[in-house]
Amino acid sequence: MITENSDCNKVNTDACYSLGDTKLMRIAYLDCFSGMSGDMFLGALVDAGVPVRLLEETVAAMNIEARIEVTRVMRSGISAAKVDVYAHGEKEVPREQYLAQHSHPHEHEHKHEHGHTHGQEHSHLPSHGDAHTGPHGRGLKEIREIINKAAIADSAKQTALAIFEALGMAEARIHNVDIEKIHFHEVGAVDAMVDIVCSAVAAEALGVDEIVCSPLNVGGGTVKCAHGVLPIPVPATVELLKNAPVYSSGIQAELVTPTGAAIVNVLAKRFGSFPEMKIEKTGYGAGGRDLPGYPNVVRLTVGQALSEWAAQTSQETISVLEANLDDLNPQVFGYVMDRLFEEGALDCFGVPVQMKKNRPGTLLTVLCKSKDADKLTQIIFTETTTLGVRHREEKRATLARKWVSVSTQWGEVRMKIANMNGTVTNYAPEYEDCRRIAVEQKVPLKLVMNEAIQNYIKSQKEDLS
Repeated sequence: MITENSDCNKVNTDACYSLGDTKLMRIAYLDCFSGMSGDMFLGALVDAGVPVRLLEETVAAMNIEARIEVTRVMRSGISAAKVDVYAHGEKEVPREQYLAQHSHPHEHEHKHEHGHTHGQEHSHLPSHGDAHTGPHGRGLKEIREIINKAAIADSAKQTALAIFEALGMAEARIHNVDIEKIHFHEVGAVDAMVDIVCSAVAAEALGVDEIVCSPLNVGGGTVKCAHGVLPIPVPATVELLKNAPVYSSGIQAELVTPTGAAIVNVLAKRFGSFPEMKIEKTGYGAGGRDLPGYPNVVRLTVGQALSEWAAQTSQETISVLEANLDDLNPQVFGYVMDRLFEEGALDCFGVPVQMKKNRPGTLLTVLCKSKDADKLTQIIFTETTTLGVRHREEKRATLARKWVSVSTQWGEVRMKIANMNGTVTNYAPEYEDCRRIAVEQKVPLKLVMNEAIQNYIKSQKEDLS
């Protein structure tokens, strides 16, 4: 096991702070020059200072038959942290080794294998409810329940669920099945849950404003999977890396796994070359194989981005869905908006419009991540009376944002803080926190919101004094 050093394992949870008159923002750069997988990311987080005990406590909180082991290994001369997951007492092994030990003629007709895709994590290709999966397959519903019951922060739960949803949606699109019919092999599901939930918790503990990701080296060649021989990158990885910069260095191996791609899909705020930053620490996470002459590691560099270096805004491509509604019960419209938000919409709103034959109507507009567009389109069709939904891709610029907690006489309230170049431009109390307190304490909502704002302003003045 890695020995925990008190200095190297300190994690700075104050993501944005000041030094003199200069505002600083902490960022992390994920350098995927040799690909990306779940356990590589965990290794890099540990090497960058996230305590091993935090990952162990996270695994225990999920109440599943799994454990992790962290060691130091060498990859082409680079010392890196290696995270191994034991699921049901079974240690992850490279795909080739697993097949050699377990395969027999026509095996692919009878069972789904769960060996590695990158030499560092179990394959968790879906079974789609096939009979041979039986009770050993875990569906997304069960996985959601396990994550929701885990004793971890709600914010980490939401991140982990978003990563799993992205992974499941990619598999569903590739295999043309409903996402709820996606099942994961028992060992693959446990392995993926450990990688994904621990990544969500550890990334939050790292205490950075944003994670910037390099272009991803996806590898090349083919790989043997449960459904036959597939090209590298495999279809699910390609689906998850839409709008991300990728390339192949020519290495004939699978360097980016579906789990690694799903983590990048959710956690990376933007892509680019190494940002200008004052480096604080660097962590290396190792893959399972030692590629000859090529370090099979992912590198995570954490540091301070001075105000003039910080990104003005984050750029992303989103989907915009629109539908004209002229015969929908207004009560149903509110329900539809709630459903869209529950299923991942970034924003949705209605605008009164005058339609043909002078009928009053509503223009429904939904903003969402591209991966969620099909799912949300289906909700619009099933829950409203529209006969058509328009879909287009647009660029969106967003300010860097974070959450801070402020105290009121009735309890804690989260404040959403937006900044540009390290300078706070907007702040607002979280409505749901204020609403909950108002209901529980039987006080006016406006009083809770006003006190939260005043206490936040007071805390900022005290920090500057």
